[in-house]
Amino acid sequence: MAEEEKIEEEINEENAEDKKEKTKRSKARSFLWELFTNSLFLLAVLILTLLIVKYVGQRTVVIGQSMERTLFDGDNLIVDKISYRFRDPKRFEVVVFPYAYEEKTYFIKRVIGLPGERVRIEDGTIYINGSPLNENYGAEVIKKPGLAAEEILLGEDEYFVMGDNRNNSKDSRDPSVGNIHKKDLIGRAWLRLFPFDKIGFVKH
Repeated sequence: MAEEEKIEEEINEENAEDKKEKTKRSKARSFLWELFTNSLFLLAVLILTLLIVKYVGQRTVVIGQSMERTLFDGDNLIVDKISYRFRDPKRFEVVVFPYAYEEKTYFIKRVIGLPGERVRIEDGTIYINGSPLNENYGAEVIKKPGLAAEEILLGEDEYFVMGDNRNNSKDSRDPSVGNIHKKDLIGRAWLRLFPFDKIGFVKH
């Protein structure tokens, strides 16, 4: 009888060891599976982020005062990169485009003239097709018309852009910028993320 009890105890001990070993293996498998699924999730997030940055939207920071009183130095924005794949830019939208003469430099300006229109600036007033443009984005009276002192006829895919801080902005009035082609537009300024007290959509 005692021998039977001893055998039963040994079997119970073996079963306990087996259970412990199985539990360890199960925990190891669970850890590896969790690590694998988390890695897949992070990879998916990374790929999605890259796709969003490339095709949908990206964060950018405003440098300088050319868009005051609408945007200010240090403002953090999300640029909508997808809208112009489906439609043309509209007047007064704030757009982002590369500066042709400086690598990795981008300008942010407001669309003033649309394709096929005639743009001229005289006595501080913007004229579109001979009529004064009804707008109140400019921070002050324009002192330097630049190229627009003579009437500019925009091509079928060209846009005339200006900064809101009209006397402190390098824009389509400047020969180094000129008219902007639609294909060169990265997108439109959509949302201000920072500073936090100014979070909201960009005024168009």
